[in-house]
Amino acid sequence: MNSLFSRTPAGVTRAAPTPGAPDPRRRLLLSTLALLPLAGCGPDAPPLHGMDLSGMTTGDFQLQDTDGKTRTLADYRGHPVMLFFGFTQCPDICPTALTRAVEIKTLLGKDADKLRVLFITVDPERDTPEILRAYTQAFDPGFVGLRGTAEQTRAAAQAFKVFYQKVPTGSSYTMDHTALTYLIDAEGKLRVALRHQQSAQECAQDLRTVL
Repeated sequence: MNSLFSRTPAGVTRAAPTPGAPDPRRRLLLSTLALLPLAGCGPDAPPLHGMDLSGMTTGDFQLQDTDGKTRTLADYRGHPVMLFFGFTQCPDICPTALTRAVEIKTLLGKDADKLRVLFITVDPERDTPEILRAYTQAFDPGFVGLRGTAEQTRAAAQAFKVFYQKVPTGSSYTMDHTALTYLIDAEGKLRVALRHQQSAQECAQDLRTVL
């Protein structure tokens, strides 16, 4: 991983802060995570490798796919959804997550066709529809890239409590962003947040458990 980045235990890719400086983003993230239900709560609940979010309100979005069609979460009702926020120039978190999604589909076998994988860019300034389409389809032709205006992107991220921020790097920039993948069931309900460190096998088990 590029030395500019560090990975927090909460699953956020971010630029390393100045030593000794307060980090309000970390405080915000920790306060958000404190509201999450614990995975596998209850005596009869099956164990989950990810974080159980079934007690949280499901977010939504209004974004465009790479064909220019406006999409919301309701368009995918009837299918389990894996939802990830990232950007095409991400050095390793995003390609690792999408490669894992390919492996998860393989592990699901005959149920793989039911799954919808959505990739929302947090960098619409650079991720044009053409670039986003080429990026997502390089992993799987069925993966859907979604983008919006700066305001639409911000609203989608806030709906899922996703953190992202532009970070200057010399003459260019990179993006800090939450590195969780969200599982939404076929009824459109938010169920689990998969951690970036989870294996494809663990993610597939979580999918089968809750979906």
